[in-house]
Amino acid sequence: MENKLEPHLQRMVDAGVSGLDIMHGELKNLIYIAEQEFNDISKEEEEGDYSDAMLSMDRTRAEGVLDTLSSLYKLTYDLSFAIQDKETYRGNV
Repeated sequence: MENKLEPHLQRMVDAGVSGLDIMHGELKNLIYIAEQEFNDISKEEEEGDYSDAMLSMDRTRAEGVLDTLSSLYKLTYDLSFAIQDKETYRGNV
C-alpha cells in the first residue's frame, strides 16, 4: 500500500517537523476551509428564508465537519501540553 501525502505535508515531514505540529497546522487550514463552507451555506439558507431542506441538511453536515475538526484541533493542543509537561517532569527528576 502506497501512502502519498500532499506535497506541502511531505516537505514538512522531510524537514523534520513533528507529526503533531504538522497535524496542528493542517487542521487549522481545514478549519478555515470548513468555516468558509459553513458560512456560505448558512448565508444561502438564510437568503432563501430557510425554505430549502437540502440546504438545511448541507448546513448541518458542514457544522458537524467544523465541530469535528475543531475538536481534533483542541486535541493537538492538549497533546502538546501533555508532552511538554512530561518532558518538563522528566527534566526535573
